[in-house]
Amino acid sequence: MYNSIEQAAYTTKNMDTQSQYAQDPGRYPILMAEDNPDDVLITKRAWKKGLIKNRLYIVNNGEEALEFLYKQGAHVNAPTPSLMLLDLNMPRVDGFEVLKTIKQDPRLKKMPVIVLTTSNREKDIQLAYDLGCNSYIVKPVNYDNFLKAVVDIQRYWIILNEIPSK
Repeated sequence: MYNSIEQAAYTTKNMDTQSQYAQDPGRYPILMAEDNPDDVLITKRAWKKGLIKNRLYIVNNGEEALEFLYKQGAHVNAPTPSLMLLDLNMPRVDGFEVLKTIKQDPRLKKMPVIVLTTSNREKDIQLAYDLGCNSYIVKPVNYDNFLKAVVDIQRYWIILNEIPSK
C-alpha cells in the first residue's frame, strides 16, 4: 500500500510518462514479426480500433526481423523498435532463434520482446523465457479478447513501463 506521498509521486510520474507518450507516440515504434497474413490483418484492425498511435512495423519471417533490427537490406533506414511482438513459428528463421540473437546482442538485449503466438505448449513457454522473452502471450482466438490483449500490451509496455533509451 502506498502512503499519500508515495501515491502522489507515483501518480505524477505516471502522468508525466502518459503526457510524454501522448505528445510523441511515434517515438516508440513497435516491430511485429508474424508470418500469418490473417494474424497481421487482425493486429492492424486491433491497432486501429484500439486507437494505438505507435507506428507498427511488420516483417513476415525471422530472417526479415533480423534484417530490420540490424538495418540491413530493404531495412537500412528502419527505426530501432521500442518493443517487439514475436511469433515463434515462422519460416526461414524461427522466433526462438530471433529471440536468442536479440538477447545476446548488447545493443538489442534491453528491448522488451513479447512472444505473441498460438502455442501454449509448456516446452515453448519454458524455452522462450530461458532465451529471455519479457512476456509470453498466447494469441486469443476471439477478436474482442485479441483487441483487449493488444491494447493492454501497448498500455503496459509503452505507456506504464519504463524502457531504456539505449
